[in-house]
Amino acid sequence: MRVGFIGLGSQGGAMARRIVEAGHETTLWARRRATLAPFADTAAKTAGSPAELASASDLVCLCVVDDADVEQVVTGLDGVLAGLRRGGVIAIHSTVHPDTCRRLEARARTSGVHVLDAPVSGGGRAAERGSLLVMAGGDPQVFAYCRPVFAAYGDPVVHLGPIGSGQIAKLLNNLLFTAQLGLAADALALGAALGLTRSELGRMLPRGSAASFALERVADAGGTLDRIAAHAGGLLAKDVRLFAEVAETVDAVGAGETGPVRVAARAALDAMGL
Repeated sequence: MRVGFIGLGSQGGAMARRIVEAGHETTLWARRRATLAPFADTAAKTAGSPAELASASDLVCLCVVDDADVEQVVTGLDGVLAGLRRGGVIAIHSTVHPDTCRRLEARARTSGVHVLDAPVSGGGRAAERGSLLVMAGGDPQVFAYCRPVFAAYGDPVVHLGPIGSGQIAKLLNNLLFTAQLGLAADALALGAALGLTRSELGRMLPRGSAASFALERVADAGGTLDRIAAHAGGLLAKDVRLFAEVAETVDAVGAGETGPVRVAARAALDAMGL
């Protein structure tokens, strides 16, 4: 399969390299030309615009930052839809509002193009190992067609339902992760107030029943949320906000503003000053 990839950050760059190494004919485009430099020693080609990339691709994968970036790259004058053939596929790996994916899918359908939402979780290190969690929504047959590419960087690769389903799962993932970050930092702070050291607790607690990925991240960051806030706080705040917008449309237990996980996530963001 001919694959185009846009969004070569710490995670997207690793995903693109896994695609190249899996033997797929790969074309890359980036706003920041410097992000193309690591691929100079590979078989990957480069394009001058998203449209040019799309014209050389059967599947275009997007791993850009937010809804506005996705919309611009897909629907701009030199966007992906301007170059992708009928029957081509756009896979949105970015974490965005489910309605953004639904809207783009409806627009792409008029051109005979398919859209999957397929956000990922795990970060750059998981992408390098090929162990990202890929959460996909969209047509099951289109998903099956794209799955060999997703499997280059994802394990597990899961189809969850119609378009937008992957984004809902990813927003829940990040909502819970944010809440757990806050709880972990609070637990370490309580221990420090009671005479224990954050560093010792950070080494000990991940070995017990309190273990979690969030606790490990807080411990690695020195026991507080300061470094996490500087590195990922903005993205976590974006995803918590997106979940709040999605939750407004449903009447589900725990979806309201006073649901425990949303309260804990909001407290974590407050502690980060976000």
